Amino acid sequence: MLENIQRTTAYIKSRIGDFEPEVGIILGTGLGGLVREIEVEKQLLYANIPGFPISTLEFHSGKLIFGQLAGKRVVAMQGRLHYYEGYDMQQITFPVRVMKMLGIQTLLVSNASGALNPSFQKGDLMIIEDHINLQPSNPLVGTNYDELGPRFPDMSEPYRLNLISKALDIASEHNITCHKGVYVAVSGPNLETRAEYKYLRIIGGDAVGMSTAPEVIVANHMGLPVFAISVLTDEGFPETLKPVSVEEILEVARQAEPNMTLILKELIAQL
Repeated sequence: MLENIQRTTAYIKSRIGDFEPEVGIILGTGLGGLVREIEVEKQLLYANIPGFPISTLEFHSGKLIFGQLAGKRVVAMQGRLHYYEGYDMQQITFPVRVMKMLGIQTLLVSNASGALNPSFQKGDLMIIEDHINLQPSNPLVGTNYDELGPRFPDMSEPYRLNLISKALDIASEHNITCHKGVYVAVSGPNLETRAEYKYLRIIGGDAVGMSTAPEVIVANHMGLPVFAISVLTDEGFPETLKPVSVEEILEVARQAEPNMTLILKELIAQL
C-alpha cells in the first residue's frame, strides 16, 4: 500500500507542479457545488490517476480539483467512494492518504445523511462532533506502516473541537440552522428499517449515513485535523417513517448546499 500511495502521489505532483494544497475537502452526495467557489488551477479525473479508485455513482463526478478557495490552496474530491460500491476500506481511504502526502494540513468532509434526532429536520445541517462506526471493517486492519501512523491511534477527539466551535459561530452569525451531533456510519446501500432507525437512536446516534467514518479514522491515523458536516436529507423517525427516493435526497441536498458551502468557505478562511 505504501508503494501505491507514493506512486500515485508522485504522478499527481508531476501534473500539478509546485502547487501544494493546504486543505483537503471530500464532497458528499449531491454536495459538489462547493467546487464552483474554487478558483480552479488543475483538474484530474480519477480514471486518469494511476492506482486511484473510480467513483461508480452517476451523481459523483470523480475529479480531483486543485485551486484557491478563501485564500487557501485546496484539493477537493468531487465524488467520494463508498463500501457499498464494492471497494474495501483501504481503497475508500486511499485518497485521504494521498492528499496527506500532497501536503494537506486539515481535512474537511461533507455528507448527506438521515436525521435520527427528532429535534432535527430534513434540510438542517449537523456538524459531526463524534461518530459510531458500524461499518463491517476498519481501514486500519492489516499491516501498519509506521511512516503513515501508529498501530493504535487515539480517537478521543476525531473531530477537532476548535473547528467545531468556529463553524457553529459562523452558522450563528448567518442565522443558519446548524446542530452538532453523533454520526452513525453503516454500510448501506439500503436505507434503514423502522427498527434499525430506533436502534441507532437508542445507541446515541443523531444522524446516519454510509460514509465518513473510514476517512476520519485514516485522517486521525495520519495526524490530520478533521472537520465534518452533514446535510440532513431525510428523516428516520420510526413513528412517522415514510418512503424516500434518491431523487428526493438529492433535491434536499441541493437546497441546503448553499448554507453548507458558506460555512465551509468561511471556516477555510479562518484556518
